Amino acid sequence: MGRREEPIRVTRSSMPPFAEYTKMIQELWESHWLTNMGDFHQMLERELKEYLQAENLSLFVNGHLALEMAIQAFGLTGEVITTPFTFASTTHAIVRNGLTPVFCDIREDDYTLDPEKLERLITKQTSAIIPVHVYGNLCRVEQIEAIANKHQLKVIYDGAHAFGECLDQKGVASFGDACMFSFHATKVFNTIEGGAVSYQDPELASEINGLKNFGILDEETVALVGGNGKMNEFQAAMGLCNLKYVEQEIGKRKHIYRQYQNRLSGIRGIRLCPEDPRVKRNYAYMPVVFEGYKKDRDQIFRELEQHEIHPRKYFYPCVNAYQCYKGRFLPEDTPVARRISQEVLTLPMYADLPLDVVDEICDLILKN
Repeated sequence: MGRREEPIRVTRSSMPPFAEYTKMIQELWESHWLTNMGDFHQMLERELKEYLQAENLSLFVNGHLALEMAIQAFGLTGEVITTPFTFASTTHAIVRNGLTPVFCDIREDDYTLDPEKLERLITKQTSAIIPVHVYGNLCRVEQIEAIANKHQLKVIYDGAHAFGECLDQKGVASFGDACMFSFHATKVFNTIEGGAVSYQDPELASEINGLKNFGILDEETVALVGGNGKMNEFQAAMGLCNLKYVEQEIGKRKHIYRQYQNRLSGIRGIRLCPEDPRVKRNYAYMPVVFEGYKKDRDQIFRELEQHEIHPRKYFYPCVNAYQCYKGRFLPEDTPVARRISQEVLTLPMYADLPLDVVDEICDLILKN
C-alpha cells in the first residue's frame, strides 16, 4: 500500500461552505463588534435554545468553562458524585471549584454512570451528581433524577457528546438542573471552540452570565468572582453557519455508523454499543470494545497506526488513574470503568469519511 495523501484521523471538523462563512463575518469588519455578546452571539443563543429544546441557555468560549461556571453558579459544596469514564474536563471542573469528586462505576453496556451503584455513595457532604452522556449514549436520567430528588441533590449533566439528541422526543437539555454542551472543533456541531450550558431555573441567568464576564453585572457593579468565558462573534458566526447543516451531517454519520455496524456486529470478542429505540442519536463516536478478541485493543491500535489510521483510546486512562490525582483515588474502586478503559477504541468517525476507508479499517481489524 502506498502512502496516503493525508492520514485518517479519529475525527475531522465539519465546516460550512467557505463563501457562506466569509460573507457572514464580513459584517464584523463593518461593525467592529467582535465579542461581548454581539448580534451573532445573541442570534446563536436563540437558535440553539430552539434546536436543543432548552428553557434557558448561555453560550461560552468553550465547554469546560461552561461546566466549571455552571458548578460555581449553583454554589455547590462538599462532594460531587461523577464518573471516572469521561474526559479530563468533567473532573477538573469539579476540583477547580474546590469540591471533592466521588467516583461511581459505570454500566457494562453503555458506559454511563450506573444508578444501581449511585445511592450508596451519597453522604451528608454530597451536594450534586454530574453524570456524563458517553459517546452519545444517554444516561439513565429517570433513575438518576429520582435518586437526586430523594436526597435533594442537584444534577448537572455533561452533555459534551450528546448535542441534538432526544429521549422520547425530549431534548437532552430538558433533563436535570443543567446540562453542558461542547462545541469544540471535533464535535458533531462546532463553533471552532465553544460551549453552552442549559438550565431550568431562569433566575440562574444573571449568575451564569455574570460569571463568564468577570462577575460584572453592569458598568458599576462587579458582584461575583468570575472569569472570562465569553464566546466571540467569529465563533458564533461559525455556529450559525454549521447549525444549518447539522441534521445533514448527522445523517452522513449515521450512514458511516451503519457500515461499521454491518461489518463488526456479531463478531466474537467485539462489542458495539446497543441502540436505545427511545433515543434520537447523533452518531458522534464509533466506540468498539475488544474483550477476548483474537487481538487486544492495543494490538489493533498499533496495526491501524501502521496504516496511517489514527483511532483513539477514548477514555484511557480513567480519570481516577490520572497522574495529577495520584494518591487521591483508586481505579480499582471502579472496576468496570477501569476494564472498559483498557479495552475500548474509538474508530474514525466524521461526516465525509469515505465508506471504502471504513471497509479498510474493518478489514484490518478482522484479518488474522
